[in-house]
This record gives sequence, C-alpha cells and structure tokens, in this order.
Amino acid sequence: LGVFMRALQRFLVVSIVIALAGCAGSPRIAEDSQARLLERAEARWLALVERDWGTAYEYTSPAYREIFSKNMYERKFSYMVEWELTSVDFVHYDARAAVASVAIGVMSRPVKQTSAASVAIGAVPTRLIEQWILVDDEWWYSANL
Repeated sequence: LGVFMRALQRFLVVSIVIALAGCAGSPRIAEDSQARLLERAEARWLALVERDWGTAYEYTSPAYREIFSKNMYERKFSYMVEWELTSVDFVHYDARAAVASVAIGVMSRPVKQTSAASVAIGAVPTRLIEQWILVDDEWWYSANL
C-alpha cells in the first residue's frame, strides 16, 4: 500500500505541474477587451430586462443574424417572466477559439402570480453561463440555436 500511495503522490504532483504549465502558456484576454466584453454582456441583459428584444438582437453574432431575422429572434421571448440583472462576471477565455464565458446573475419572477406557491417562492436567483465570440475585434453573443 505504501508503494501505491507514493506512486499516486508522484502522479498527482506531475499532473499538477503539467496543468499549471499549460495554464501559464495560454494567452490571456487583454483587460480592455475583457472590460468591453462585460460592458456588452451587461448592455444586452439590460435590454432583455427592458424587453427591448430588438436591441438585444443587435448583440447576437453576425453569423446568427445572417440566419435568423430580428422578428424570429423576438418571437422566442415571453412576457410572462420579469428579470432583474444582479451580476455580470468574466469566467474564462479560450484564445484559440476566440470564445469567452460570462456568468450572468438574474432574479426572475413570473409576471402573473397564478398560485400560492408562486407568491411564496417569489423571485428566483439564476446564474447563466453565456458564450461570447470575438469577431473582428468585437464581442458578440453566441446565441443558442
């Protein structure tokens, strides 16, 4: 058992060193680019909170907008839920794919309180992870298809 534990320790140490070496070599997102990303993610969500679907559509990627019209995008939303934006946080950046992850915190509540349970529950906190892509030095929301 002692030999097994020493081998396991060595394996774990080597694995950690390799992982850290990989992280050290990966390109990081520039501070100004990250700030612009978070600014755009927040602006998109503020438009969603205001039910300004057309403005939110303008943050979708050019590739998405080539396929889906603004009208199609707007029809996927419901007026049955209200959102309150609570946070926008940077999570991760993959330089090879030019994709960043952003965590969005929202409180959501039904517009119509249709049951005693919905009144008792009230607003529900949710944390969403969004993908944003960098195209021609601009961040675009990568909408789920």
